[in-house]
Amino acid sequence: MISPGRSRDPSTATPSGEATERGNAASSHDVGAMFDRIAPVYDGMNAIISGFQEPRWRRRAIAATRLGPGMAAIDIATGTGKLAGGLADRVGPFGRVVGVDVSAGMIERAQKAGADAPWLEFVVGDAMTLPADDGAFDAATIAFGMRNLPDYERGFAEMARVVRPGGRVVCLEIARPRSLAGRLGRVWFERAVPLIGRLVGQAEAYRYLVASVRAYPPPDEIATIMRRAGLSNVSWVPLSLGMVTLHVGVRPLA
Repeated sequence: MISPGRSRDPSTATPSGEATERGNAASSHDVGAMFDRIAPVYDGMNAIISGFQEPRWRRRAIAATRLGPGMAAIDIATGTGKLAGGLADRVGPFGRVVGVDVSAGMIERAQKAGADAPWLEFVVGDAMTLPADDGAFDAATIAFGMRNLPDYERGFAEMARVVRPGGRVVCLEIARPRSLAGRLGRVWFERAVPLIGRLVGQAEAYRYLVASVRAYPPPDEIATIMRRAGLSNVSWVPLSLGMVTLHVGVRPLA
């Protein structure tokens, strides 16, 4: 869905951040085009928006995969590849990590950053139809990307498909906190993020960010969606006063 008053030219269209019953109302094409445009400011904005906590959240997600040397992982909505790079450090040169993103602009930046690790590969691809065989990986991750997908259950089902039985699916996402301190933090997030986005010339993209967080289901609903997608032993933990939630599920052995 294109936001009101915007051109429908794919190079300028910005998603609205609205949700359907199944997922984000925006098409993967529109989301990819938007991330192409914000790629130059993406990492800097992430640092500011997260209060410089994003590296810590990323480490928690990496630890939740339980990967070891020589294992394989896939990172969906990989962006500039920071989480994928951390996974590559974890599995080492005898392992394998693939980062997938619908945005060619993001993948280009990720490839440059990961050029020194030949066991780390980045490809343009859609989370709804991952370019990977069944059971090819020991773990699948997605960080701050699930709320951009047009079908959350299908996104989790694809992640479950590409991990082996017993493999882990890890989702790190911005949440709607319930604590008083967390709600105060959310007020800052919803007011400051569009303003900062305007300062870097990407006002509509960062209004979309706020809208997509508002529309994203709460943690217990995401856990239910993960179970419907075929995952078991689903659990979640709030981080930073509930501003972020880390979900983990396992592909059943049988």
